[in-house]
Amino acid sequence: MSRSYPMLLVFLILVGVVAMSGVHFQPGPWYAGLHKPFWTPPDWLFPPVWSVLYLMMAVAGWLIYASPDRRLKWLWGIQLMLNALWSWLFFGLHRTDLGLVDISALLICIAAIVVRSRSRQRPVAWLMAPYLIWVAYASTLNAAIHVLN
Repeated sequence: MSRSYPMLLVFLILVGVVAMSGVHFQPGPWYAGLHKPFWTPPDWLFPPVWSVLYLMMAVAGWLIYASPDRRLKWLWGIQLMLNALWSWLFFGLHRTDLGLVDISALLICIAAIVVRSRSRQRPVAWLMAPYLIWVAYASTLNAAIHVLN
């Protein structure tokens, strides 16, 4: 398949819809009242970081869409669903345990995308690597919050 710019717009919109799950399920008073580890970043850092990561994720999805690698396509779709699910589990349901299960699966899925694409589609690996690092960091936060609370 070829890379068309209208399809890039589709991926930007798709990822934007998922990003709205994070906007819909805000941390709020429940999160503010939790015990958090000392390495918790300030709240203002999350929106700009996630904005850049979502943009990179959309471009990676667009590049993957143009490839014949079905497994990579499935992995990308699954990670997107897991990403959307985490906000609902953690902030919506206040289930730090289920959030931890979800973010762990998300981390594995993103790692699989990076590993699988690094020899076949290096730009995808580079686009997804910062996301992998951030989700690994977020996983430690989720785990620590679960243990502390």
